[in-house]
Amino acid sequence: MANACDVCGKKRDVGHNVSHAKNRTQRIRMPNLHTHRLATPEGKLKMRLCTKCLRMVKKGEAEVRTPKATA
Repeated sequence: MANACDVCGKKRDVGHNVSHAKNRTQRIRMPNLHTHRLATPEGKLKMRLCTKCLRMVKKGEAEVRTPKATA
């Protein structure tokens, strides 16, 4: 999936904009994703992380798992 965090899997959220007259129009809220290069034992890895996961990775609270290769 293109717009999802590689650590927590956070993706887009669908809701409505509601006007004063209670008219509803569809709205999509996208996660705040950043591309970040991380050092792993296998080498450098480019990942898309949401801001919350990026902060946890920088603090050392979150563990980044490398995606497994499918054979």
